[in-house]
Amino acid sequence: MKCNLSVLLLLFIIKSLTAQNSPNRISDSLIFKSYGYLDDKIYQYKNDSLKASPYLYAYLRKARSEKNHEELVNAYQNMLHQSPMILRLKYADSMVQTAVKSRSNELIGSALLSKGIVYYSQKNYVKAYDYYIKANKSISKSDNDYLIYKTKYHIAQIKFYLGFYDEAISLFNDCIEYFEKNQPRPYLNSLHSLSVCYNKIGDYNKCSETNAFGIKECEKLNIPEMELFFKHSEGINQFFLNNYHTSIQLLQEIMPQLNSMTEFANESIANFYIGKNYWKLQRPAKAVPYFKKVEKVFIEKGYIRPDLREVFELMIKYYKKENNLKSQLYYIDQLLKADSILTDTNKYLMGKIHKEYDTKEILLEKEKIQQQLVKEKYYDVILISVVVVLFSTVIYGTYNHFETKKRNKIKFDLLLKKNEQSSLQKQAPDKFEITDISQETVQQIIRHLEKFERDKKFLHKEATLTTLTVRFNTNSKYLSKVIYHRSGKRFADYINDLKIDYLVELLQNSSMHRNYSIGSLAEEAGFTSTPRFTNAFHSKTGISVSYFLKELKKENS
Repeated sequence: MKCNLSVLLLLFIIKSLTAQNSPNRISDSLIFKSYGYLDDKIYQYKNDSLKASPYLYAYLRKARSEKNHEELVNAYQNMLHQSPMILRLKYADSMVQTAVKSRSNELIGSALLSKGIVYYSQKNYVKAYDYYIKANKSISKSDNDYLIYKTKYHIAQIKFYLGFYDEAISLFNDCIEYFEKNQPRPYLNSLHSLSVCYNKIGDYNKCSETNAFGIKECEKLNIPEMELFFKHSEGINQFFLNNYHTSIQLLQEIMPQLNSMTEFANESIANFYIGKNYWKLQRPAKAVPYFKKVEKVFIEKGYIRPDLREVFELMIKYYKKENNLKSQLYYIDQLLKADSILTDTNKYLMGKIHKEYDTKEILLEKEKIQQQLVKEKYYDVILISVVVVLFSTVIYGTYNHFETKKRNKIKFDLLLKKNEQSSLQKQAPDKFEITDISQETVQQIIRHLEKFERDKKFLHKEATLTTLTVRFNTNSKYLSKVIYHRSGKRFADYINDLKIDYLVELLQNSSMHRNYSIGSLAEEAGFTSTPRFTNAFHSKTGISVSYFLKELKKENS
């Protein structure tokens, strides 16, 4: 099997090089076909790289010859999907380089997201997270809802990996609601991820219900290959329901279908839970071969996650009972290696998420683990350490939760009080002078601004510095200076704050608007996108829109 894979990989590399260096080998007739035609053919032969190859390279050559950046990015993406794992980063890099040339935020964000997905499929979560964040920055500047939710889905996967299951559930539910309409595969992926999250938080009934529903949806949408993942999830869930024989049967049934090259992670997880089932059934000797398969993936692929590290603890216990000191010491070393990888990866990712997503960082120190492993009462010390860490985490988390809640309530009350007093504090026209602008011009601009605010023209999406400059018959430099001296704000902050003040007052006085969605409120205030609205609201008030609405409803109930 390994020999066959090596031969196929070699053939693909040779084909890639010869096709790129000898474009004349591609049938000229295909170059003149439409992109839609070529795309349909590529999809038709998605499981046969040799048959898809002429269409892949025709698409690439056509896009290059036309200097069409968007289609060239699509061409590289098609190549990425058809190529072996070892070549995918090459095509992802080409996507990013081409997208940057286009200067399109949407295209750049999409390419960065694809590169992050390649890293995620390689289980390189650090680099995957970095590219998701880069992608999010570009995509948030576009109006492409699909890409926004695709990015949300992949950030949810990182949340899941780090153990923030409640946050991941919220994101996956958002994705399900969006993708259900016309994106069947992302919809099923989100549904599957939701079921796995339910298992992690201990809601095993919901997990089973979601898996059963997912299998029905696979049949309804005619995507039978996705059933495998719901059965995989259910096999694991049955272990937690103490149905060990059922769990073994389900997981062994799907094992032949798991392709070890692209699904090594799911295969490793399945082997782990088959082994744990046998361990629970008091058959450790039967469990050990499955645990060794998990170890093999760890050695060959470097794949490990927090729950899989238990394999090494169980192997240490097994060989301790067998009085096999050599094997016991070997698995202590393996446990240290696993902890080192998990600690380094989680330290980086959780540090980032604390900074950019307001989450907390919890780390296990390698030195403590090393010291504990060499002591006679290793397992007792580990258990005590875990309890202390968990207890401290719960105490800190509870304290932090209530402190955050208290701070948010203070900010909410201050916001209402401030809004009652004044929606915008202005400086009197005669209280300031601008040395390089005549007083007459200053007063004229102020009068325009007062009318602009009075007529609520700031609610229009086209209320930009350029349009106001034309409307006020002045120049952008003068207008910016007057606004800054009058309100102490840059133009963008001035407009955003007017919108936010308007909405706060509107929501206080209108029960109907309090039932609007956040997206509808963004539209009401003239924001160009929901993320821009939520960011502007939080920047001005220090609290989220959802929190403000919730508290406002409480106040008025």
